[in-house]
Amino acid sequence: MKSRIVLVFEYDYWIMKDLIELIDDCKHLAFDLHFTRAKKWKDAKEGRVLVGYMPIYFPREIIHAAGAMPVGIFGGGDRKQIIKGDAYYQSYICHIPRSIIEIVLDKHLDHVDGFIFPSSCDVIRNLSGIFKQQKIGKFVKYMDFPQNFLPEIGGVFYQQEMEHVLKYIKEINGKEATVEKLNHSIDLYNKNRQLIEFIYNVRQDYPWRLSIEDVYCIVRAGTVIPVEEHNTILEQICHHIKEDIGTPQDKIKVVVSGAFCEQPALGLIRAIEEAGCYVVDDDFLLGSRMILGDIDATTNEPLEAIALSYINQSQYSSSIYDVHNPKENRLARIVENRGADGVIFASASFCDPSLLDAPIFQNAFNKMGIRYIAFQYSENINQYKVIKEQVGTFSDSIKLWEDEPVTT
Repeated sequence: MKSRIVLVFEYDYWIMKDLIELIDDCKHLAFDLHFTRAKKWKDAKEGRVLVGYMPIYFPREIIHAAGAMPVGIFGGGDRKQIIKGDAYYQSYICHIPRSIIEIVLDKHLDHVDGFIFPSSCDVIRNLSGIFKQQKIGKFVKYMDFPQNFLPEIGGVFYQQEMEHVLKYIKEINGKEATVEKLNHSIDLYNKNRQLIEFIYNVRQDYPWRLSIEDVYCIVRAGTVIPVEEHNTILEQICHHIKEDIGTPQDKIKVVVSGAFCEQPALGLIRAIEEAGCYVVDDDFLLGSRMILGDIDATTNEPLEAIALSYINQSQYSSSIYDVHNPKENRLARIVENRGADGVIFASASFCDPSLLDAPIFQNAFNKMGIRYIAFQYSENINQYKVIKEQVGTFSDSIKLWEDEPVTT
């Protein structure tokens, strides 16, 4: 990933904010479980529609093109006490569906019109069933993603799934997602991914300029505000981190993998870096970075362009099985390209996709000589001592053995 994205910043239409102020704004937006900014957007103009989506990935471009706003719903984390949500689920599953149900029952999502549940696991599928059973929202869509990566099969199927979503939105607001609107939306989200990738590329060489905790808040804020606003915020942040700020510390570089759905608490993300690791890549909020590179924004078949981007340009993920492109090799390339010293496998407790993949990754990495550790977490965890000690020991051991080559 040594290739650099060249960005041109335009400052004439907004006032530059201080970096700390920008990060504070993003943190407030990212963890506002009332989704206040989205509600204000909807109330500002009659006929506006909000569509909530769950992890891991959903093509937000099509919602934007249909005159609606996508709203990322990632659970309550350690900021929501579960009182009613446990009644809907058995004990031996992950935590995120309980907190989402809690948020719904507390009426924090009453202003959201529809809900998308991307196929990732049985738990998310069953959560969509609860939403339907409880008649939450004007529509509920469990969206299957192709596991066949032939464009004429998986690509066509994916287009049909996107058309179903657009049909639901049109039934609410009467708006058509035209070719022009779709291409415009694709262009906006291309810009969004470019700016996020610019931040990660800067941190690859200068990770002390912006902590991974701050990066997480910045990216997550973009899931609950209009993409135009997020692009403006990202441009300002990219401008700031081009400067020589921060102080280098004696830390190793790691890639975090496995935390793509249920999100770790912010304190846990902070603890990893405090324990001696610069996180130079991760799969937190994977949906915001799922597509690598730009999607064609000039075609007369924009839905096909989005489908082909998923077929040909998607990140490795536990929800994707591409037999011709093994995910362990893809993760190994990220480790190599980022110049990482090792990998931290962080899996949510009872997360079948992540935990089933872990032995595959670890067996491959043992053969490749890539160092790693693994632990499990829950989104509401608030005690990090054991994990911090484990990560710290991992960091220290690599520093002691730093002359030993890591091969991929």
